[in-house]
Amino acid sequence: MTAPAFEIVHADAALLVALKPAGLLAVPGRGEDKQDCLIARVRARFDDALVVHRLDQATSGLMVFARGLDAQRALSRAFEQRAVDKRYVAVVAGRLEAPEWFTIDRPLICDWPNRPRQIVDEARGKPSRTRCRTLACDAAQDLTRVELEPLTGRSHQLRVHLQSIGHPILGDALYAPPDRQRHGIADGRRLLLHASRLAFAHPRSGDRCSFESPAPF
Repeated sequence: MTAPAFEIVHADAALLVALKPAGLLAVPGRGEDKQDCLIARVRARFDDALVVHRLDQATSGLMVFARGLDAQRALSRAFEQRAVDKRYVAVVAGRLEAPEWFTIDRPLICDWPNRPRQIVDEARGKPSRTRCRTLACDAAQDLTRVELEPLTGRSHQLRVHLQSIGHPILGDALYAPPDRQRHGIADGRRLLLHASRLAFAHPRSGDRCSFESPAPF
């Protein structure tokens, strides 16, 4: 099934910000059937676009691309130095009543026999921290809408951290139990995780840039 069309929400001489639909790869995968991806679609319109960061295929939301090597270096450095404000919105199973920010601090490592799954491993895992707060609870459906801020950038970090505290993200085929992989929200089986905010210094001017996208679920 073809993923929905992407949207360019900002374009200037140094960078692009695109809205990635759920189900579309951020970059090419292995095999001819995995060449359709956001960077390929963006480059069809802006041939100087370069990758700076990624989102999981199942995740929707904002991604920034550099235009040219200088901008790519500056933006990549900002991500590496954690100078980019990233926020996500998710819908999780169960009632998570935490109106104030709290931190999930659990080290993660790849579960090699079951890759690409990641697991919490206190002895061997890499430090991984996520801030979380409740936006709204739905007692009738036994679910909670949360806002997330990753303080580190491990693979599947948000998904594993929420599962580890007993609140897997709805629609998560890797980490949610079968009865939570389907839901009555949005488009059925999609992962209810959306990159809703990016804020960083512009790679040329240094001015603070901020982009927001409401969750489509």
